[in-house]
Amino acid sequence: MPFFQISSIQEFVMCYRERLHPWCVVQLLPNMERAIVARFRRRGNAEEHLKILRRMLPSTTYIILFDPGLD
Repeated sequence: MPFFQISSIQEFVMCYRERLHPWCVVQLLPNMERAIVARFRRRGNAEEHLKILRRMLPSTTYIILFDPGLD
């Protein structure tokens, strides 16, 4: 019987991946809500992705956010 359950391993891997990719492209939603659309290691990559999103969906609001992922 494994010491870790699958869900806890997946959560650990996701947290580790999020820490490696601190730059987020975030979609602003109504009622002060937000949704992370993509994560990147470098701000420049996030800015390029943001440009593409703004061209494809000009009526939607996106921002770039730095999420250090501190626990």
